[in-house]
Amino acid sequence: MKILLTNDDGIGAPGLAALVKSVSELGEVFVAAPATEMSAVGHAITLSDPLKVKEYFKNGDFFGYAVTGTPADSVKIAYWVLLKDVPKPDLLISGINLGSNTGINTIYSGTVSAATEGAILGIPSFAISLATFKNPDFSVAARFAQKLIPRLLENPLPQGVFLNVNIPAVKEEEIRGVQITRQGLANYGEEYHVRTDPRNINYYWLTGEKMDIETDETVDDRAILNNYISITPIHYDLTHYESFAKLKTWNF
Repeated sequence: MKILLTNDDGIGAPGLAALVKSVSELGEVFVAAPATEMSAVGHAITLSDPLKVKEYFKNGDFFGYAVTGTPADSVKIAYWVLLKDVPKPDLLISGINLGSNTGINTIYSGTVSAATEGAILGIPSFAISLATFKNPDFSVAARFAQKLIPRLLENPLPQGVFLNVNIPAVKEEEIRGVQITRQGLANYGEEYHVRTDPRNINYYWLTGEKMDIETDETVDDRAILNNYISITPIHYDLTHYESFAKLKTWNF
């Protein structure tokens, strides 16, 4: 089994290293990931600049390929170029991301978009994230990724569907189980911090936090708050079919 791994935190991120170590026990791992952090770039791909790909070594050993592009770029170039003359991947995993990718974050997330690209290419795929930015311990998420692989391969998802997995940042014995969830719709309270550079020019830094998380326990954020692993099936078809039918009744 060949497993393609990527992320949006960059090829040197500890979450990716933990994932490589865990899933290498199940198959041949191939890593292609952004050379630098590419968080919140969504499904952007690079068209106006050339991509560069360099071999990346860790502790003197070959680790994978660093791509000067986005997570989606990394998946594309791995599939169409780096793996051109060998069997295509049996599975794609994106992560382990530092911080959750839930609710509307899934739209912005480079981690989720890399899994989306995998689904577009017809590869069974999932994104996996750890719901914390402080003192991360990726071991629980890494073990769960290993556990999820055979289940996903034995139970193929429909074309275009992939899984978005989020792990609560608690000890393994505190995890209450797994919930199949839907994407939450909680809003963000956002603001821009205004600062001034040495040339007396203002610049702006976006910050904010999620507000009004739904109380429905089938929502991804609520499951994590209740110490459940959240698994949300996602489809890249963005058509709203109810509105599609209504629009057909309009007169133009």
